[in-house]
Amino acid sequence: MRVERELMRGAGPFAVMKLLRRREMYGYELVDTLATHTEGVLAMGQSTLYPMLYNLQAKGYVTSRWHKADSGRQRKYYSLTRRGLQRLATETRQWQSLVNAIASLGVTAERSDAAAAAEAPA
Repeated sequence: MRVERELMRGAGPFAVMKLLRRREMYGYELVDTLATHTEGVLAMGQSTLYPMLYNLQAKGYVTSRWHKADSGRQRKYYSLTRRGLQRLATETRQWQSLVNAIASLGVTAERSDAAAAAEAPA
């Protein structure tokens, strides 16, 4: 299942920053890792990723450097800045609050459904 465009606007940059927190990565590596590790849920094309990276870079959250790969090809590697780490910490707390709130609705709804079914006349 792919995430709708509106949800991806917030989830995409967050996911990219989560990956870059572990280590620096180049563009195709980010695209591949997002698709593979999320079973396609956060899959995005390079045409989505690169503008996102440029935006994160403009905000000072990400930096880049060119590096020659073992294959001899030049690759642009991205990494989080200190400011990016701070932003990621803030967003992590916000996302966790959101996930907890939504999860509590599911539990509440399940309890309400079960209570209603138990109280309904047979």
